[in-house]
Amino acid sequence: MAEHDLHAVAFPRLDEAQITALGRCAGAVLKRYRAGETLFQVGDRDFKFYVIKSGEVEIVDESGERPKTIAVLRAGEFTGDVAHLTGRPSVVSAVARGDCEVYELSAEGVRHLLNQSPDLGDIILQAFIARRQLLREAGSFTGLRVIGSRYSKDTFRIRDFLSKNRVLFKWLDLESDPQVNQLLKQFGLSEAETPVVAWGRRLLLRNPSNRELGEALGIRQPLERAVYDLVVVGAGPAGLAAAVYGASEGLTTVVLERLGPGGQAGRTMRIENYLGFPTGISGSELADRAVLQANKFGARLPVPTPVTSLRFDNAYKVLHIEGGETITAKCLLIATGADYGRLIAEGCERFEGCGIYYAATLNEVPLCRGAEAVVVGAGNSAGQAAVFLAGHARKVYLLIRGDNLYKSMSHYLARRIEETPNIEVLYNTSVRRMRGDGHLRSVEIVNNKTGEVRTLETPVLFSFIGAVPRTDWLPAEIERDDKQFVRTGAALAQSSLWNAPRQPFLLETSRPGVFAAGAVRCGSVKRVAPAGGDGAMAVQFVHEYLKEM
Repeated sequence: MAEHDLHAVAFPRLDEAQITALGRCAGAVLKRYRAGETLFQVGDRDFKFYVIKSGEVEIVDESGERPKTIAVLRAGEFTGDVAHLTGRPSVVSAVARGDCEVYELSAEGVRHLLNQSPDLGDIILQAFIARRQLLREAGSFTGLRVIGSRYSKDTFRIRDFLSKNRVLFKWLDLESDPQVNQLLKQFGLSEAETPVVAWGRRLLLRNPSNRELGEALGIRQPLERAVYDLVVVGAGPAGLAAAVYGASEGLTTVVLERLGPGGQAGRTMRIENYLGFPTGISGSELADRAVLQANKFGARLPVPTPVTSLRFDNAYKVLHIEGGETITAKCLLIATGADYGRLIAEGCERFEGCGIYYAATLNEVPLCRGAEAVVVGAGNSAGQAAVFLAGHARKVYLLIRGDNLYKSMSHYLARRIEETPNIEVLYNTSVRRMRGDGHLRSVEIVNNKTGEVRTLETPVLFSFIGAVPRTDWLPAEIERDDKQFVRTGAALAQSSLWNAPRQPFLLETSRPGVFAAGAVRCGSVKRVAPAGGDGAMAVQFVHEYLKEM
């Protein structure tokens, strides 16, 4: 979308009838502010939504060295962005420019408006999404600043966590950014004390854990002591689809996720074979939209909330979360997906997070710009990564163990790889050894047919091999196959743990009221669309179980 069009969507002007209708919404209050008074400040949680009836309101960015005006809103325009739905703090401030009158609505009121007034709600929601996109694409908006070395595992972990959760931030690399020394001096810090996270002139956190970061940024909110109709573990395509359908159908729904929404799909820069997106969509954008949908209908997605174990209390499912919290569910959906397997090669563990990565996104691009990059794997994820990286790296080597690129990769993607001049496919090839001095410098590879050994000089290797399901937190009552994928449906029917007089539902596990969807399920198709379909279907089974319960 052109910037002019995007700006028009981001800052629409409501007509008199729409303003009147909004003023009549339950909970709407007419308020007056004098010149210079603050309506809300950056960092405020549960901040209000305002529609300007008369006067002007200035929206201010305070994340950089000096405050900057983002927009001046006039009669018929409104404040706010997606934070009203996600529950995160405001990233900007709003100040009255001259005396003004505004209609004030709470975040809960906004959610009610979006669901009950579709025409007006669509205008507001589209504006919220466009505003966040403008901030993300604007070179002038700083957001959080992460100061740390490209060779630091903790710097990468923090950047990865912020990226997965779509937090606006700027990374200042110790090795190359000219602002670093001045900022560290301003904060009274040395390079040894990095990574640090800052907002404007304020230091927020020094090398925070993901949980500390999540709590400070409002991504992780306290869990209510309640019995939920549906608890979803995992926020990949299957888990997010279940959250949207469950919450939209009135089920009290919470999604527990250890890192950030999207799963493996969220790490893909371009998905072209997903229904409804003919020009393609990034995995993170797809996840972002799904999260907004789920929040719009009232689902909760606190991050990080790693589940450590599961136990049963009669018909209820009790989940234990890292840090000591517990949450109780009537129904549980296991949608934890699968991680890529670790390369069996010397040095692999040593260089994870400082040369070896399991995703190829904009977060990793600065590490390979102008250099040679290595991608290992023969599936769609590896192919999409190779094509994406070819637009930034000098050359990309795609290593596959077999001799046929088309065997496990979509035809359109294999053809594109063959037609990209700076991608070289190395067939029948495995990684044998990795070398470096604190970070990756070279990769030793071997041709499994000829025995030829070759060394590639590279600072980055991207691995997309194997599939290891995240099921180590499950008890013995949930049956799994020899690779630890959860048995459901036909795969479960012959199990000694299945003793019901009927055939199990497609997504049903060996424990009543517990379902599995997506890549974690034995026999599932490891693609985005089928995983989302699994999640949607699971809600139907949840309803049937709750009726019996």
